[in-house]
Amino acid sequence: MSLEIKVPAVGESITEVTIGQWFKKDGDYVEMDEVICELESDKATFELTAEAAGVLKTKAGEGDTLEIGAVICEINTDGQAGATIEKSEKPSEKSSGSTGGKTGEVKDMIVPTVGESITEVTLATWLKADGDYVELDEIIAEVDSDKATFELPAEANGILRHVAQEGDTLEIGGLICKIEVTEGGAPAEEASATESSSSAPSSASTSDKETYATGHASPAAAKILAEKGIDAKDIKGTGKDGRITKEDAENAQKKAPEAPKTDSKPAASKSEASVAPAPKVSGSRDSRREKMTSLRKTVSRRLVAVKNETAMLTTFNEVNMGPIMEMRKKFKDQFKEKHGVNLGFMSFFTKAVCVALQEWPAVNAQIDGNEIVYNDFCDISIAVSAPKGLVVPVIRNAESMSFEEIEKEVVRLATKARDNKLSIEEMTGGTFTLTNGGIFGSMMSTPIINAPQSAILGMHNIVERPMAVNGEVKILPMMYLALSYDHRIIDGRESVSFLVRVKQLLEDPTRLLFGV
Repeated sequence: MSLEIKVPAVGESITEVTIGQWFKKDGDYVEMDEVICELESDKATFELTAEAAGVLKTKAGEGDTLEIGAVICEINTDGQAGATIEKSEKPSEKSSGSTGGKTGEVKDMIVPTVGESITEVTLATWLKADGDYVELDEIIAEVDSDKATFELPAEANGILRHVAQEGDTLEIGGLICKIEVTEGGAPAEEASATESSSSAPSSASTSDKETYATGHASPAAAKILAEKGIDAKDIKGTGKDGRITKEDAENAQKKAPEAPKTDSKPAASKSEASVAPAPKVSGSRDSRREKMTSLRKTVSRRLVAVKNETAMLTTFNEVNMGPIMEMRKKFKDQFKEKHGVNLGFMSFFTKAVCVALQEWPAVNAQIDGNEIVYNDFCDISIAVSAPKGLVVPVIRNAESMSFEEIEKEVVRLATKARDNKLSIEEMTGGTFTLTNGGIFGSMMSTPIINAPQSAILGMHNIVERPMAVNGEVKILPMMYLALSYDHRIIDGRESVSFLVRVKQLLEDPTRLLFGV
């Protein structure tokens, strides 16, 4: 029998969700209540669990947007018996002679080349312990560079031997681990250990089983833990194979303030008994020390360098967002129905910036030694807050893209940034940067230039304010804009004129359609 799994109702005002990530592939066997995918709405992230045990058949791919109640996948419950038989047959196959032994060959694994300008990486996490059996192309570790995080796959079947430890910094080509190569599967002693463990009660094997998921947080849980400053190592996961779920992360942050409650009783009793004239204030005095990631160290170094090496200046203006808000309200449903993506503010700002950059090319230029490089194209960098820090993926040739293409590219890059899957190519280059602090509630700021670019435009929150219009006071939705620029290459006339042109295009967005 085939059971349809539909998108559940996840909130009163939420009408659609986007598939963020599939944890199980099409054709995989899933257990009941096992997390099979992650769903994202415009407000939160949710995990979808299997409603029965069986073989999974997906109906939508990652990035697809589905309405509440739409079929997202099917589970063939008739496949349960077949999957169980296959599992039970695996030990017998090993005992019949499929187990292999060590060949004596040792495979040295070195740090691979991960980018043209990257000379060293940091070993972030071992996903396989020293002495574990690994298979070819199985992910065994994660390494951080100053631009992105990469997965390290095993280069042979065999027993893993660590050479470097978590937190070590290695040069490209440095030895990171060794693999004692085996043939025909895991060595006999490991196979026998597996058989003996499989003969134990199912409840014990389930509770003691450790896999890649054990102790690892789901993307939604990792985001919550990062915001609250909680280490995933301090939390025991209740998900499949010990995976830390979103609920685990939420419960962890709720438990944090409970500690001082018990301590407040003695303090209260002391004050009531007037034992001490100055009762001590109860509260946690804990602190922790964490090593900076390569990404954070690089961002810090570059920001300081920009402040020290450029003549940075910021000019401000304000924009009436009413016309854009009215246009979005009028066409957002039709836009979503036709193109399958929401009509946001970013496409309007990107289009307006591209027009202004082509009219004021110095803002789109950069200094290279004693020369100024002027760009005829507009590669717009979009600042995105990712779990491991700020990243700036690039929209290539934005000047020739439509509203639909810009919105889809923004969603694609933001999703990859949140999942730490951006490539080096997607984060290098760029001629101008947009950063939107308004989504966090920022009213005004002075953004720092993204070197080697010469300017960056900061967007802020929209606030209704009284404004004088033709001698009358009107309440309008206003946004402050901040343009930080390098005064070595951009003069005041150019910077102010550029920002005024952006303001003009945003306050009358029909100009973008006619190029006037």
